[in-house]
Order: sequence, then structure tokens, then C-alpha cells
Amino acid sequence: MSDDSRTENVVKTFIESCSDVDLQQRIKFYDQWAETYEQDHKLLGYSAPHQMVDFLNANFSGSREEVLVLDVACGSGWVTKLMTELGFRKFVGVDGSKGMLEQAAKTGLYQDLRQVLLGTEPLLGQTDAFDVVMIVGALRDGFVPVSAVRELCYAAKPGGYVCMSRVDLKSESGAKYKACLEKELQLMEDEGLWTHVISQEMNRYMINVYNDRKDQHDDQYLYGTMYLYRKALH
Repeated sequence: MSDDSRTENVVKTFIESCSDVDLQQRIKFYDQWAETYEQDHKLLGYSAPHQMVDFLNANFSGSREEVLVLDVACGSGWVTKLMTELGFRKFVGVDGSKGMLEQAAKTGLYQDLRQVLLGTEPLLGQTDAFDVVMIVGALRDGFVPVSAVRELCYAAKPGGYVCMSRVDLKSESGAKYKACLEKELQLMEDEGLWTHVISQEMNRYMINVYNDRKDQHDDQYLYGTMYLYRKALH
């Protein structure tokens, strides 16, 4: 549903209202946001889904029609819609917000959709099940904890891909999250769980709605990093 009253400043103020809230409040926020989520993100120049899907597509060698994709923190289904345009056909989605899952269901693209609070509940209880695991926009301080990354790996089939994006917030907590995440990614590689395929910077993927906060630099855009890992065959 389109809302002509939405403007960039309205959306910025709305998103700011979700700062420094607990998990249950954040879930309620996303339930309320679901209907205008994509419209609002387009106002903010949100290109993360496009950048991530292009990143995967450029580095993926499997048969797109046959692979099973797990869309983690799937939101309204934006990533899956873009992947469908490139020939991917089989999707399972998980998200913490019931409202977002209702929007994702309207796409008609998912074989299954489930409500899961990452970091507090098991991802799906399915291991070695998916050819591709995608998570876009949720690896950041206050959202998906670093501890959940192992579940992404466990969900992938041996030889399957895990494609992730990290959001960089230029704050003390954001820097700490980045350091903890990169430490965990390296540790999992050292343990032989997966191998690093490629990483790439994600540039100017959204207008920085946080640049009025004291702990943020005055940058107009948010940035991040995209990662692709391949699960070990054993």
C-alpha cells in the first residue's frame, strides 16, 4: 500500500523512533512498518538488496533454477523478488516480524515462511539443507547477534554458499560489532567450517538516517561489507 504522505524526513524520524529499544519493541516496530517498508526504503535510496543479489550472482556457479535458497531476515521479500529475476526459483524465508512475513507471503515466491527471532531461537532446526543462505541488512549492532552466524553456516549444505552483508555504523558499538563479527568469521574458517570466497565493500547503499546522532560521523550515506563463504564439503 502506497502512502503519499511519506517523505525522506518522515521516514528518518520514524526510524529514529526505533533506536535503543529492546527486541520485543523492535519486532512490534517492524510489524507496524511492514506495509510501507519498501516504499520508505526507496525514499532513502536503499540499494543493499540490489548490491547483494548482484554480488552473489557474479560469484555463484550453480544452477539457479534448482538450488534451494534460505532468505534470512527476509522482510517483505525484496531480496527474493530480485533473485527470481535472475532465475532462482526455490525459497524459504524466516523473519522475526509477523507483519513482514505477511508481506513476503504476498509475493507468492516462498515455499515456506517461518517466524524466527535470530539469536534467541534456533534458525529452523534444519542443518545441511540449503544451497544458498542469504542475509541482507540484519548483521548489525542491536539486530542479529554475531553468535547467529554459525547457524547460517549450519543451515547450508556441504559446498553451499552463505552470502551476508554487514552494516557499518560509525559508533563505538558499531565498531565493536564489526570487530566481533570479523573475528568470528575468521575463527569459523580456522575451524574448517567454511572457506572465504570473496568480500566486497557495499558503497552508499542507503542515506544515513543516523547522522544527527552524536556518535555518528556526518556522512550522508551508510556503507558496509558483503561476504561470501562456501561451507566445507565434510
